[in-house]
Amino acid sequence: MSDTVPSGEARAGADRRIVVSASLDNLRSSDVRFLQEAARFGKVHVRVSSDALIAASTGRPALFPQRERLFLARALRGVDSAGVARRPVAAALPTLAPRPDRLVVTDAQDDHDLRTRCLALDIDYRVVTEADLAGFPPFPDEGATSPNGASRVVVTGCFDWFHSGHIRFFMDAAAYGELYVIVGSDENVRLLKGPGHPLQSQAERRYMVQAARAVHRALISTGTGWMDAAPEIDALAPQVYVVNEDGDQPEKRAFCKARGLEYVVLKRKPHRALPTRTSTHLRSVNVHAPKAM
Repeated sequence: MSDTVPSGEARAGADRRIVVSASLDNLRSSDVRFLQEAARFGKVHVRVSSDALIAASTGRPALFPQRERLFLARALRGVDSAGVARRPVAAALPTLAPRPDRLVVTDAQDDHDLRTRCLALDIDYRVVTEADLAGFPPFPDEGATSPNGASRVVVTGCFDWFHSGHIRFFMDAAAYGELYVIVGSDENVRLLKGPGHPLQSQAERRYMVQAARAVHRALISTGTGWMDAAPEIDALAPQVYVVNEDGDQPEKRAFCKARGLEYVVLKRKPHRALPTRTSTHLRSVNVHAPKAM
């Protein structure tokens, strides 16, 4: 990373107010990595581009409505707060309240005029480069020790196109206890779903699941078939196994009955007024869709 406008006035460490701008339209691991890097410097506020701002800057409608993108931002690890941005950050900087200590941007967002405005306002300016975003490092609180006595809850799945429906499912499952998500391995996803699956590697899919604040810990399955997560479940010894109605399988019911696990089937429901999302549908209509910054 490169500091281009250092400031002696910015507060230190976790108390720093960090502002980033992101559309989060068609959320990808690169978006999450950017937010993760920004969070290294303090409390991150995400300016989520409004539908109108995306249309003005890209010449096309947003793929996902701003209320859904705002919901995603607020559900991600490392994000302290988020709001809808109706103006480009360069125009909004003088009136942002409270004033940020640092503005963090991507390579694509780096702009000389923006740097100059930050300098005039005594705001630190930092560029997160493409090289900074390599890999899928752990989150600081990943798998942190939980209070004794908390029930362990497990869910399983492919999670090949991470979306708001997954977040809502995790939130609902986490209401039963400390949530562990077992992500299907690349080999087993191909076995169950055929050629062309998965779209993302198991490392990337696990990373995206772990980015959800509701998830205590995400793991990759080592078994095969519909119960590919059996080795991980036996090792975790959870009390509850949660599935949505699409994931309800006789094999899972029999597995839970044999081990005395509570088996909970949740109805698929979007968060409040958000659209219903499925990975299969998103894969078919958006796989080649452009992203908005």
